[in-house]
Amino acid sequence: MKSASSHAQQRNLQALNLRLGYQFKNPDLLQLALSHRSVGANNNERLEFLGDSIVNFVIAEALYRKFPKAKEGQLSRLRASLVKGVTLAELGKELGLGDCLRLGTGERKSGGQRRESILADALESTIGAIYLDSDMSTCQACILTWFDGRLHDLDLDTNNKDAKTRLQEYLQARKQELPVYDLVQVKGQDHEQTFVMSCQVEMLGKSTQAEASSRRIGEQKAAALALQLLEQSAPEEI
Repeated sequence: MKSASSHAQQRNLQALNLRLGYQFKNPDLLQLALSHRSVGANNNERLEFLGDSIVNFVIAEALYRKFPKAKEGQLSRLRASLVKGVTLAELGKELGLGDCLRLGTGERKSGGQRRESILADALESTIGAIYLDSDMSTCQACILTWFDGRLHDLDLDTNNKDAKTRLQEYLQARKQELPVYDLVQVKGQDHEQTFVMSCQVEMLGKSTQAEASSRRIGEQKAAALALQLLEQSAPEEI
């Protein structure tokens, strides 16, 4: 007889299948894709290796077709913006992978189900699992569905540098002091923490603050706010 926790796990996995837009024929593959190395030797690292190659290829082909006049360097930058860890982690969070991850006790207590690197790796391993459970065409369709909004919003003229890089370049071009990032506050329990980060910009004369599920995302958000304020105060330089 299955335990209540086993039934709950099955319900979570079934709900995940719906969010993924793919029903696994072999549920064990999905379980493996969601198994972090902290649970032991039977983990998702090999699937992650496979999924990483697949998502890079699928996104590269999508960009090649979307931008027929783009140069190789432009395509490379666009692909990098879509398959970088932060973007993959965001997608993993949107798909609810964190709720279904199998983590070791220590990793779970430290909030591993919300960690960017773990979510990004889990997305790649899930891609690898879908490929093995089906075929390339099916896997490609899933990836393109997940990335649809992000692909649609891309433009060759879009500045794909992250906010921290753009803020640093903005200040360097004006021979100003570089920003300083600090952790202001940690909110919530260990398994569900949010971080309040500040970005102090001497040129602004004040700091901006942003809250996010990780320090890195918080820094990016705070940098984006600071850059917005700087550009508003000097519109002729935009």
